[in-house]
Amino acid sequence: TDGMMVNSTSSYFILSTYLNVGTLKYLYFMLTAVLYIVIITANTSLIVVICMNRSLHEPMYLFLCSLFGNELYGSTGLFPFLLVQILSDIHTVSASLCYLQIFCLYTYVNVEFINLAVISYDRYLAICYPLQYNTRMTTNKVVILMIVIWLYSYVKFLITLFLNIRLTLCGNTINSLYCDNYIVVKLALNNIYGLFSISLSILVPLVLILFSYMRILKVCFSGSKQTRQKAVSTCTPHLTSLLNFSFGCCFEILQSRFDMTSVPSVLCIILSLYFVIIQPLLNPVMYGLQMSKIRNTCKHVLRYKIPADRCPIL
Repeated sequence: TDGMMVNSTSSYFILSTYLNVGTLKYLYFMLTAVLYIVIITANTSLIVVICMNRSLHEPMYLFLCSLFGNELYGSTGLFPFLLVQILSDIHTVSASLCYLQIFCLYTYVNVEFINLAVISYDRYLAICYPLQYNTRMTTNKVVILMIVIWLYSYVKFLITLFLNIRLTLCGNTINSLYCDNYIVVKLALNNIYGLFSISLSILVPLVLILFSYMRILKVCFSGSKQTRQKAVSTCTPHLTSLLNFSFGCCFEILQSRFDMTSVPSVLCIILSLYFVIIQPLLNPVMYGLQMSKIRNTCKHVLRYKIPADRCPIL
């Protein structure tokens, strides 16, 4: 099928990375299902804790709610699809479902980066302008920023997707476990807007993040010990999350654009899923354990609601 012209609006795609593992597929299915359940439980728990406690109704925690909601969104765009494919003997996917998954995963990446950029800007205001913080970051501004984060990501990628759907593809085999936008576009030998879109997705948040942390570092070096401690306690989980997600995305971009035949296939499979598996697991742990206000609130809730050993993040 690779050599013939395939109409992208009425065809299906073949996912060539899946291997025939026999009865081991049931073990992989169980492990994947457990991962998905843990991600859903951990992120939902933190959203509920933040929403149900007035002491956490602050800009930082509302942005975290958006971040945790995005983890649920991204993992739901991948895991149900993986679970079906693991048990299936024929690894094909309809074009419409493939484009839907591309939309979910790419908007997930966009929202994640922009959300992390907005959190870095919020930390910049809190650390560099503590007295003016409440007037600069009002509830209305938080709501507007959250709407912009999601709306911008959706509209930007809808344009990309619309252009991709109109392409006529030279083949229908995708060398991946899931639908990857670049690999699909590569079948049509057209990638100019894709490169522009990725650059926009990464560079815009990166400029805001670099600006925020340069100003935070300047204040830390010239400020008091208490200012430095506040910066470290609130910025550590954010920087860990940012670096982790950047690593996962960088590998996925490199893998889809360069020849990776020299890299073991199992390692390629693991790292190709890294950005959408590790990030939704890491964020609840990092923010749940590192940020004392969330940790203490969760402990307080659990002390009166359920036994302590049943908390998904502690």
